[in-house]
Order: sequence, then C-alpha cells, then structure tokens
Amino acid sequence: MSEIWLLVSAGQGPAECQWVVARLIDEVCAGAAAQGATARLVETTEGQQALPRSGLIRLEGQGACNFADAIAGTVQWIGTSTFRPKHKRRNWYVGVFPLPAPESVPQLRERDVTFQTMKASGPGGQHANKTDSAVRATHGPSGLVVVARAERSQHANKRLALVKIAAALARGETETTAAQDHERWQQHHNVERGNPVRIYEGPKFRRRGSA
Repeated sequence: MSEIWLLVSAGQGPAECQWVVARLIDEVCAGAAAQGATARLVETTEGQQALPRSGLIRLEGQGACNFADAIAGTVQWIGTSTFRPKHKRRNWYVGVFPLPAPESVPQLRERDVTFQTMKASGPGGQHANKTDSAVRATHGPSGLVVVARAERSQHANKRLALVKIAAALARGETETTAAQDHERWQQHHNVERGNPVRIYEGPKFRRRGSA
C-alpha cells in the first residue's frame, strides 16, 4: 500500500494564509477519499487566531500517489480578508509539499537513528495520551534531533520521526535540537506565488472550475 506524506503550509504567511491552510486540509482529506485514497491529519502547528500554520497529512491507498501529484504545489485563494477587512490584498498563497519517504533518502539509515521514548504531552485533558508513546529520535551522522508525539502508538511515532528526519536531510539540515525542530517545522518551505495548481475563491472556499 502506498504511503505519501503531504505538508500543507502557510510558510511565513499571515492569518489569512493560515485560514486557507485550515480550509485546504479539509479539501485534501475529502478529495483523497474521492480518488480512492485515505487521508488522515496527523499533526498541526499552531499559528494565529487559533488557526494552523501547517498540517501534516498521511495518504494511503492505491490512489495516493496520483492524488498527491495533482495537489502538490502552490494553492491560491482569492478573497477579502476577514481579519483585516480594509486590507487591499485579494490573493493569498499556501503550499502543498510532498515529503520524502525515509526509504528514499540515501543518507538516512534506520540503524543510525537512536529512539528515546517519553510520555506524550499536550492538550487533551483526561483523554490525553499518558503512555510512553512519544519519541525523541536522534540521527547520529547529522546530529538531527526530532520529536514525534502526534500519533497514538510508539511505532507510528517512530515512523513520523523518520519522516521528519528525512525531510530535514533532504533540505540539507544538520544538528537540529528538539526545541529548534519545532520552530523549523513551523517555518517549513518558502511558499511560491504564481502558477497555482488550484484556485479557490470567496468565504465558502469554492474551487474555481469545479461544478
């Protein structure tokens, strides 16, 4: 079964772009199902106005690769800001980035990664995961250290940690501490403007060209 990881990111964009990220995450999850794939939001990073700056989505199924190829790139939203109604800007951009599978990054070998388990933390109250399922992973050759706690099982968090390390290695990053990793993960890639793969319009986030 194919496994694809997509990062939907506002980059360094303002709250308007983060609003688009929230809408686009829903679109990706619904669109994947229509293409014979399953999509699950694994992790988000917090932005402004209780909006996500980014969302990490895992796609699985026979249609995952084709769907990821179709959605990857720049997505444009045309609309008036609800946060700054007098703002003249009408075009807002976010990015959808496929992340490399750990197996596709030559410099990443699992035997070079040391895993340390810890208790998951974060929101959730009485439903928060209190088991030792969170993982801190250290990639010896590069010094990269990442933390994965979004998944419910230790095995799944190890996989998520490897995905994060693979993405960092693919961008040539080294010696990232756990604290720096969180900040780096929020920054993500630079979102390019122009040549959007999809365009959405208005407060209802309707895709241009769709029925």
